[in-house]
Amino acid sequence: MTKIKKYPSPFVSLLPILALIILLFFTIRFFGSDALGGGSQVCLLVTTALCSFIGIARYGVQWKDIEHAIVNNITGVSSAIIILLIIGSLSATWMLSGVVPTLIYYGVQVIHPNFFLVSCCIICAVVSVMTGSSWTTIATIGIALMGIGKAQGFADGWIAGAIVSGAYFGDKISPLSDTTVLASSVTETPLFRHIRYMMLTTVPSMMITLIIFTVAGLTHTSDAVAHISLFTDALADRFHISLWLLIVPVVTGILIARKLPSIVTLFISTTLAVICMLAFQPDIVCEVAGEGITAENLFKGTWMVLFGSTGLEAGSAELNDLIATRGMSGMMNTVWLIVCAMCLGGAMTACGMLGSITSLFIRFTHRLAGMVVSTVGAGLFLNLATSDQYISIILTGNMFKDIYKKQGYESCLLSRTTEDAVTVTSALIPWNTCGMTQATILNVPTLTYLPYCFFNYISPLMSILIASIGFKIARITK
Repeated sequence: MTKIKKYPSPFVSLLPILALIILLFFTIRFFGSDALGGGSQVCLLVTTALCSFIGIARYGVQWKDIEHAIVNNITGVSSAIIILLIIGSLSATWMLSGVVPTLIYYGVQVIHPNFFLVSCCIICAVVSVMTGSSWTTIATIGIALMGIGKAQGFADGWIAGAIVSGAYFGDKISPLSDTTVLASSVTETPLFRHIRYMMLTTVPSMMITLIIFTVAGLTHTSDAVAHISLFTDALADRFHISLWLLIVPVVTGILIARKLPSIVTLFISTTLAVICMLAFQPDIVCEVAGEGITAENLFKGTWMVLFGSTGLEAGSAELNDLIATRGMSGMMNTVWLIVCAMCLGGAMTACGMLGSITSLFIRFTHRLAGMVVSTVGAGLFLNLATSDQYISIILTGNMFKDIYKKQGYESCLLSRTTEDAVTVTSALIPWNTCGMTQATILNVPTLTYLPYCFFNYISPLMSILIASIGFKIARITK
């Protein structure tokens, strides 16, 4: 690799980031939540070109070095891309096999008016863990819960806050979540090691959140049995609900506990879900294929569920959205975004810009608490600046990876802090794609539900607290 003649200053290094912010601002303004469908990716590639131009023209960087860094970055996330594709199939099969509907069917029935808020949070958490998607959870069961909550007389902010808190708990720790996979892959942390280590901050944050919602709900009395009954009856009419289907998540949990490789675990789980789908919901599989129940249509329908989008009629708009799946194809925007973000990260690394920006934080990283605070601050800043959680995760992970390693800490500490700082706070920013999407879906302004998303702002504070007291800090053993 050619040695850089002169490293860029932090000011010059921030110019591509500033350009990215400006481009993303207009992209999100024009495209809204659809920005992830290509607009954000174009912004990343244009910024990559700008970064490369500055490095080549001003600092003597060779294009082959930039290209090499980009290829290395993309190679580093190749396993994450495979995992994301499997997750697309898994989430689809879990839904159409009846696993997720069964969980929702029994979960919704536990809602009592006095405990609506805490039940709402728990149900969304379970569904989000099972699906790996906060967006899907909020857009489906979240909408139904908003209707039930309004009927019970709860304020919109409280209902939306409980939904978002629960949904992002699952998004944060689910092995099916693309942000979870991304944070672990960017920091080179084994996926399930990352999830287990996050429990040290995530569980206490969730417990505090549940206590708050429990206390708040106890002061409210109402009845919404009719709404709950309609929802569960519609699920039971569309799917064969059976406790036997819970074997799939149970086996998946056992595989995770046995620390099998992520790809192996997810593949086995998908296979089990396919078997259950064919055994319990053959009519749905053939409906996807658009034909009658035959062996040929079972094969065709299964393949369509695995790789493509499906949409079935369930009697209501909420349930239609709930059981709609995206398969592997639904992950392509995320894969596309990751590849483009890796291009920017590689260019900034090769041009010395990432190292220059990182140097700004070095003065605060001599102690553990300062290092974690710096990581949280940088993650939150990038979330505010780039308006995208995926880009923020990638940039934060790359900026601090070497610092944590030099200080003798395991990568799981960085991956946990990154998720605590970025994933959960994205929904609290009105101009972030997550904030805009959730506000639009729930029809509640971001600033209205923000004060009640207790889990989302307790998590980064908990990450700082745990680091400050030095509780179970993972250090590199020699």
